[in-house]
Amino acid sequence: MALAAAPLLRLPISPPSPPPAQTPPPLLACNSVNGVRLRPQRSRQPRRAAAAAATASLAADTERRKHELLRAVQETGRGFAASPDQRASIEEAIVSVEELGAGEGSPLDLAALDGTWRLCYTSASDVRVLFEAAERLPLLQIEVGQIYQKFECKDRSDGGVVRNVVRWSIENLLEEQEGATLMVSAKFAVMSKRNIFLQFEEVVVENIKISEQLQALIAPAILPRSFFSLQILQFLKTFRAQVPVNGPERRSPGGLYYLSYLDRDMLLGRSVGGGGVFIFTRAQPLL
Repeated sequence: MALAAAPLLRLPISPPSPPPAQTPPPLLACNSVNGVRLRPQRSRQPRRAAAAAATASLAADTERRKHELLRAVQETGRGFAASPDQRASIEEAIVSVEELGAGEGSPLDLAALDGTWRLCYTSASDVRVLFEAAERLPLLQIEVGQIYQKFECKDRSDGGVVRNVVRWSIENLLEEQEGATLMVSAKFAVMSKRNIFLQFEEVVVENIKISEQLQALIAPAILPRSFFSLQILQFLKTFRAQVPVNGPERRSPGGLYYLSYLDRDMLLGRSVGGGGVFIFTRAQPLL
């Protein structure tokens, strides 16, 4: 008897289940490293802006005080014509600038001091006597021109040379303003952060520039100029009188000078011992 074939058993086939979804790792905050939370950093821009604003404010205040000082010394004849009230106001303005204390805590910057400075005001008697002489000798008609202090100390750290230069003239005899030059030279040594000691050496009168009227009197243009008249003109033009103020038998005069303020365009000084105050502004180099 033949065996009947057994029917095939068909089992249901289930589709493969998808792999379990992987949960992505949590994103780290931008202010954390390796999961460690960091303290948020503050922006430096506000600090820089505040520092820049403070610097600008200080610069504006400095220029304002200097401007007020220069305005106070106007119409004072460089100090000779200043009234007592004006002198008091000027002293207050000077102190206001000195309070800025530019470079007070650092050594004196001789490179910044080097150069030519024009006198705007002084209360020093040894300078005012020049103006007084012009007033007391009206017949000579002496005119005091610009007064300068020229420091030569650019490549020095211990001192240098200072030359006090006075331009002056005599009406009808010398050219106006700069008919002649009186120069007092001194060596100076740095004594402290703000004090220098002046040791005067010589007084010189030079650069005589006679007026056209005097030239015409000595050598009239309508007449042939003689050898003698030409010699006179040449002598006057090259005249230079030099008087030393020191020597083996006498001690050179000197004095202590306190530089109370110095920046790129203003110099304030005080002659120690009650000699007076000085206000200078930067000028073009003297030829």
